Amino acid sequence: MKRFIPFVLSLLFLATSALCGCGEVEEMEIEYAEGTLNFDYSELSGTEVKVYNWGNYISDGADGTIDVNEEFEKLTGIKVIYDNYDSNESLYAKLASGGADYDVVIPSDYMIGRLISEGYLEEINFSNIPNYEFIDQAYKNTQYDPENRYSVPYNVGKVGIIYNTYMVEGTPTSWSLMWDENYKGKILNFNNSRDAFAIAQFYNGIDINTTDKAELDKAFDSLVEQKQILQSYVMDEVFNKMESGEAAIAPYYAGDFFTMYGNNEDLAFYYPEEGTNVFIDAACVLKGAKNKKAAELYINFLMDPAIAQANAEYIYYASPNTEVIKNEDYLAFLEELHPDAYDILYGDVDNPKDDSFIDLPAETKSYMTEKWTQLGATSTEESGNDIVYGICIVLLALIMFWFAFSTVRKKTRERMYD
Repeated sequence: MKRFIPFVLSLLFLATSALCGCGEVEEMEIEYAEGTLNFDYSELSGTEVKVYNWGNYISDGADGTIDVNEEFEKLTGIKVIYDNYDSNESLYAKLASGGADYDVVIPSDYMIGRLISEGYLEEINFSNIPNYEFIDQAYKNTQYDPENRYSVPYNVGKVGIIYNTYMVEGTPTSWSLMWDENYKGKILNFNNSRDAFAIAQFYNGIDINTTDKAELDKAFDSLVEQKQILQSYVMDEVFNKMESGEAAIAPYYAGDFFTMYGNNEDLAFYYPEEGTNVFIDAACVLKGAKNKKAAELYINFLMDPAIAQANAEYIYYASPNTEVIKNEDYLAFLEELHPDAYDILYGDVDNPKDDSFIDLPAETKSYMTEKWTQLGATSTEESGNDIVYGICIVLLALIMFWFAFSTVRKKTRERMYD
């Protein structure tokens, strides 16, 4: 879910700080809630907790912000091992392959439902998460976890459309913008099946949790039609493409719009009138976690109002924490972030057509995956074909020259794999 910050910029910031003699950052004093302080952490000091989260989805100390993982380590003595994924599907693939050795994961609602049903999650001992009291009741007893046994809400949001006001005419209100041929080659879509299908389903007035193959086929046909004018399917790449003006239209998560807007004020955002996906990302403990109590204490730390506010200000997503939402400093932060930030994140005007994903039956998921794979192989007329073909010819010539040259010289090259 969500935002991409180039690693090079981080290195540049560190190098600049060192050269300027400003590498030392004044230590922050954090006022923790009693539910954070009333633990004896000594029994777990020296152990580690392994966390698997969305990329750039936690305050990391950049630009003077709180480094959440570092502060947790200072308070508890528990070392945080932290890795990232870029979609719910990639998270699931890693879990299903047996390659995930983590204690804490933070998936989205429908994926949590799937992980529960397939036995991937531990029941949480909420005596280790007293800060759960700060979570708004609206985000408890959800469809995916009706008895609040497996998850603790971390952030919430909705999907909308980001568009460049200089490249798009008028004030759009509909998903139909994603199919507007006037913007051929300037439109992006999600590079994951569930989000991409949902857009086509909303566009066609179809339930996003349908199991009807005929309805899925109708959504698929719309995606095939759309692909003819699409620039590309993206996830984190959306930031560079929208900020630079390489693309004009993209569906994405509301919180990430503010990141892009901060780098390009020509961008605007709206929720389509046909309805959109409302989601909750929540912290969970994986089945067989090697340090379950540390995992629960880490989740409790994330729910501390000071930490929840730091994360909300860093990632720009709506917080389910009641103390954050009424904090005056946070409200002032939102006003400075964007004139409509509060309304976009917390506005009380609900569209009855909005909906949330649920975990679909295995047969439906399999069919959707099949159609998504088929979509990837569908012949399309890409925008700017003449330019693309020209580039391909040049590249092919260069490759053939390199191959001939390297063969004559009989040079060997070491090949590295991720």
